[in-house]
Amino acid sequence: MKYVPQLATLVKTPPSGSQWLHEIKLDGYRVGCLIGDGRVTLVSRNGRDLTGTFPEIAEAARTLKAHDAVIDGELVMLRPDGRTSFEALQQVVSGGVPRSGLAYVAFDLLRLDGERIDALPLEARKARLRTLIGRAKTGRIRYMDHIDGPGAACLAEACRLGLEGLVSKRRDLPYQSGRRDSWQKTKCVKRGLFAIGGFTDPEGSRAGLGALTVGRYDDGRLVFAGRVGTGFSHAVALDLRRRLDGLAQRACPFDPPPTGPLARRVHWVKPTLTCEVAFIELTRGGLLRHPSFLGLKTGGLTAQGSRRRAQGSGLTA
Repeated sequence: MKYVPQLATLVKTPPSGSQWLHEIKLDGYRVGCLIGDGRVTLVSRNGRDLTGTFPEIAEAARTLKAHDAVIDGELVMLRPDGRTSFEALQQVVSGGVPRSGLAYVAFDLLRLDGERIDALPLEARKARLRTLIGRAKTGRIRYMDHIDGPGAACLAEACRLGLEGLVSKRRDLPYQSGRRDSWQKTKCVKRGLFAIGGFTDPEGSRAGLGALTVGRYDDGRLVFAGRVGTGFSHAVALDLRRRLDGLAQRACPFDPPPTGPLARRVHWVKPTLTCEVAFIELTRGGLLRHPSFLGLKTGGLTAQGSRRRAQGSGLTA
């Protein structure tokens, strides 16, 4: 049986009703675990073989009491507080950090010991998966339990705990490959104010500008926080370009200045305009992850610090 995953549709608010169950949204690699003929193969959502990249997960899967199985789940890197970190997972792949936090969190079962069970309702599939894996909360292979309750309340609690968000699923429906409305994801998104220090030219059919380069003040220095290339309409992009052209300067306002190809393509400006940005998180290096422009803000930021710190919210990008 080939692994072709079911994908969740991004929505602004989670669904409610007794036909829905909710799982914590994880921040890792979507991976199918295929067991058969004494071998384990880990496959990405795009069909790439990851077995050699994560041998400790494959070895742990060999201990499961199944002659053959197709399991769906997320391969993650766990922080000490139990949350997942995509940045740390990427560092594991590049050999930058220890691998002790690697785990495979299984949330669906499509085949077991010669029987295709993807046509069963989700709740029945999860019951079979729980029997196979157990309720393990530690170790390399773990079972993803679910939450019953109003979607909005579950999302609010997930955001309060600093989690990625929710994936809400119809408990009564079969597994269907491809993106489906029967699986819906909502994200916990933070908001913050950032000074605009430059912009890039538009590419393709886009007008006005390509992306903003933004920063935040730290001990009097404007520290580069990354690029913001989504969230502005055609009209807003043109208006931003008009404003920023009037603030042009030759010197880079960031300390230290960004390097690489990006820095060579940026038009630097006086950092007097402030924008509000939605984002998932700041990486360990201080860069915005999945940022989206929300609008300009009056009052601005100063070298004495932001007048408002980034804060979590239940909004979605």
